[in-house]
Amino acid sequence: MLLLTVSTLLLFFSSSGLALQIQCYQCEEMTHDCSTPEFIVNCTVNVQDMCQKEVLVKDDGIHYRKSCASSGACLIASSGYQQFCTGKLNSVCITCCNTPLCNGPRQRKRPQPSAAITLNMPQLPVFLLHIVLLLSSTLC
Repeated sequence: MLLLTVSTLLLFFSSSGLALQIQCYQCEEMTHDCSTPEFIVNCTVNVQDMCQKEVLVKDDGIHYRKSCASSGACLIASSGYQQFCTGKLNSVCITCCNTPLCNGPRQRKRPQPSAAITLNMPQLPVFLLHIVLLLSSTLC
């Protein structure tokens, strides 16, 4: 019975429009950081789940390439180019991240607000875990 309930809930949440989509900055070979609203794109739902940022150091300056990416492809590319990420001429640095617009400019570190005043919505996996635990305690 519990398995049926959990399966039904998972099916409901996956078909209810709660698909995973991320927004990233996208540009090709720009000599400026292309982190402005006109470069924001919606990535392909449930396929491109990360943002990728490439920083290339060339003779004429720093070039940026930003895009949506699948986690597998991005992580393979970033690890493959790690040895070439020196910051010197002909350097190539590839980074991957999985929060909206995370391939934009670096955010200045701010102190964390107090947990007492911050109310965050639980993320979907945590929310589902709470439902499963609640159902299992009431059904048993």
